[in-house]
Amino acid sequence: MKPQNTARALRSIRRSLPQPQKSYVAAAQSPLRIPRPSRGLSTTASRHHNPTPNSTSTVDPTEVSHFNALASSWWDPHGPSRLLHLMNPLRHTFISQCRSSTSAPNPQEKLRYLDIGCGGGIFAESAARLPTTTSVTAIDPTPQVLSIAEAHKRRDPTLTSPGKLTYLNTSIEQLPQPASPSEAFDVVTLFEVIEHVNAPGPFLEHVLPHVKPGGWLIMSTIARTWTSWVVTNVVAEDVLGIVPKGTHEWSKYVNEEELRAWFGKQPGWGSVKVMGTVYVPGLGWKEVAGSEGWGNYFFGVRRES
Repeated sequence: MKPQNTARALRSIRRSLPQPQKSYVAAAQSPLRIPRPSRGLSTTASRHHNPTPNSTSTVDPTEVSHFNALASSWWDPHGPSRLLHLMNPLRHTFISQCRSSTSAPNPQEKLRYLDIGCGGGIFAESAARLPTTTSVTAIDPTPQVLSIAEAHKRRDPTLTSPGKLTYLNTSIEQLPQPASPSEAFDVVTLFEVIEHVNAPGPFLEHVLPHVKPGGWLIMSTIARTWTSWVVTNVVAEDVLGIVPKGTHEWSKYVNEEELRAWFGKQPGWGSVKVMGTVYVPGLGWKEVAGSEGWGNYFFGVRRES
């Protein structure tokens, strides 16, 4: 199918789906605002983002079990994780766009990454291979998936040098916080993570201290709209089978405007960048302006101080 025809087909499909109003779902249903422990995104951290390291985990045991079952196929580019493999180049593109939006690219600069919810290591490995990368620390609470990541890492001798790529079977709540801002990370990533945790607000509060001043927190997730429910839950999981059933829980999706509002209340956080993306069968993931309002999107926010 020609790109022009694909674009027309996408517009036609989108018009045929139920289109939400600007408010999407009632604000009271926002995962970032619901006060219940399982969904709350209310703020409990102090002004300087120092939540207690050993506080209750936001990891969902059901999600851990689901992804453990997918561990053996994680590195199969045509298997259940195929869409993650196809999305990986856009992850790097978006990180570059975020960093270049506030300062000129410096090829001599060396970066430290923290990849939270790294899964089998698709992004972590690719980031560790970049010439501008000093180190990548990748964490995940799912032991079977992490063992796959470790095994795949050992296939590449360039990744086995001490400190280059370190996998840790832990949650963000249990990861020691940096002793000082200078020891934090230049880039912290949450790719396809926030829609799988309980209480995304407290979860993010534990993430913030790990971003150094001038650094970026980069994530990808899905807007909570009727369109996204049809596309991700009905079409992707039930009809096409390109995503394993049970991967997505629609009520956990987070809208871009909710993230923007939440970070707007956090002291020391400034520049925000967003990029909407759409998966086009046969063509892969494509940037589509405005799709952050109803489907998949990248969200980046810079720590100013």
